[in-house]
Amino acid sequence: MSKLVTIYGGSGFVGRYIARRMAKAGWRVRVAVRRPNEALFVRPYGVVGQVEPILCNIRDDNSVRAALRGADAVVNCVGVLVESGKNGFDAVQSEGAERVARLAAQEGVPRMVQISAIGADMDADSDYARSKGEGEAGVLKHMPQAVILRPSIMFGAEDSFFNRFAGMTRMGPILPVVGADTRFQPVYVDDVAKAAEKAVLGLAAPGIYELGGPDVDTFRGLMQRMLKVVHRRRLVLNMPWVVARVMAFGFDMLQAVSLGLFTNSMLTRDQVKNLRNDNVVGADAKGFAELGITPVTMEAVLPDYLWRFRPSGQYDAIKASARNLRQG
Repeated sequence: MSKLVTIYGGSGFVGRYIARRMAKAGWRVRVAVRRPNEALFVRPYGVVGQVEPILCNIRDDNSVRAALRGADAVVNCVGVLVESGKNGFDAVQSEGAERVARLAAQEGVPRMVQISAIGADMDADSDYARSKGEGEAGVLKHMPQAVILRPSIMFGAEDSFFNRFAGMTRMGPILPVVGADTRFQPVYVDDVAKAAEKAVLGLAAPGIYELGGPDVDTFRGLMQRMLKVVHRRRLVLNMPWVVARVMAFGFDMLQAVSLGLFTNSMLTRDQVKNLRNDNVVGADAKGFAELGITPVTMEAVLPDYLWRFRPSGQYDAIKASARNLRQG
């Protein structure tokens, strides 16, 4: 019988890419998610019955244990960018990650991969980064041979970074950003999935790997790259830190007083703290080179999914060509 991998959060942005790769490698894939009915799209990644979404709440021991029982490897991709209700940073990224590792160790699962993030640090000022760091420590406490992957900001067809800001270009001539000079090292989501696949297959040594793409650029620079792809001219305006903090406080308070009716997906105070720090691979960190992976450039991928934000969408190139003919 083929081997089985349980992927917590396997229908999310990076999880679905890992699930697809593991299915292609011949593994049975158990996609553990809170809403299985919304994850049915993962089934065609393999043959009938090879990839199955199942109900799992990472905050519950019994639920997590049932999802990993009989597995040969587990991958934890669960994380949150914005706290909402019971799904806070501590509950999901700190306690949840340790719960998966603890129960995997108890069930005798030999391999675990934890998807973390560059900047994970138990002493960080940001709750997001702190909880990621605590999650890593919890994983290594119970599964010392685990592989921990720390990607920089990930891009791909379903990303919430380039898609979000490309959508904002439709709203006016100004594109506001917070931390315009903060540096990032965007990484293609499928390259992260490739690293996770190698770890599940036992082709990566245990330890922490920081994953960044071949290009390092500032937030402003990334927006200018995106604008070239979507064929729009916009003024990238850097928002002062004090203004960003005030705005974030307002959005956070609105979420608090709305009793969950409004989720602050705009800008949080914790995100403002994170945006003060560069998000790039450390000088002495292990990364793609040690995994034998050559990361893909942004230029090779961004046009494949950002074309829909161009003024004329898929017809933009045709209209440009027609204009050139008239001018000739």
